[in-house]
Amino acid sequence: MADYACTMDPAALEATLPEPAAPYAIAPAQASPGACAAADKTAAVNSVCARVSSAEATANAGTPTHEPLLRGKWLKNDMPRERLIEEGPGVLSDTEMIVLVLGSGLPGHDVFNVARSLLDRFGSLRAMLDATYSDFDGLRGIGPAKKSQLLAIMEMARRSLVDKMRGRSLMNSPEAVQEYLRLRIGGKTQEVFVSLFLDARHRLIRCEESARGTLTRMAVYPREIVRRALTLNAASLIVAHNHPSGAVQPSASDCRLTHTLREALALIDVQLIDHLVIGTDNTYSFARAGWP
Repeated sequence: MADYACTMDPAALEATLPEPAAPYAIAPAQASPGACAAADKTAAVNSVCARVSSAEATANAGTPTHEPLLRGKWLKNDMPRERLIEEGPGVLSDTEMIVLVLGSGLPGHDVFNVARSLLDRFGSLRAMLDATYSDFDGLRGIGPAKKSQLLAIMEMARRSLVDKMRGRSLMNSPEAVQEYLRLRIGGKTQEVFVSLFLDARHRLIRCEESARGTLTRMAVYPREIVRRALTLNAASLIVAHNHPSGAVQPSASDCRLTHTLREALALIDVQLIDHLVIGTDNTYSFARAGWP
């Protein structure tokens, strides 16, 4: 932190000082009037300086011991890119991660302020993953190029999780399935029903959105899911839907749907492996709970 320097004119400072306090009624010996005045002014100056130092200490409490900006430039140890290279991405804050993705703000807009405005708008990185192009409207410093860049990064994250599930048995990777579903539908503001169609070795064929509803309800048609399973020659399915409220306890209609879908798929010899309810932080598994 740069040292604080007082640039106030001495004469102006002296003018702001309080009048010397009246002497005590009883004093052992009185010095000359000139000496008393000088001593009083010296004491007053010291008092003002002490108050200034106290105010500075209060204002600087809790701030870093170093100034991140030096003559308009970031110190190397404070640059997110350099910190990532030297210490790994885990040390960066959400704001710093967004800064690295954006690269720079539009002219006249500090990229850190832009990153903070994004988090203020969406609340979290996970909520940003569900954003559409129009959701970025009205954010200063985010133009068409930056919007497209953010959406592309988010889609890459989703696709990477799909690729992670391909080529392996999802029966042995329940964590990967839940991680992908939380990323895909966990932050949605309306109910979304997705179906993961699997082959005979429980490898992913395709993941599709089967229905979309409102905040509290959604119409799912088991016959359409059965028809799609036949078209894709699927041997088994995992289905899931989200609860925008964040709670994962299934409703009575969730239980009826699960029962109906299991029976309908059994007629064409397709196994329903699980029905997952995705919340904000938790997941409910019908299979682990013993089915409805």
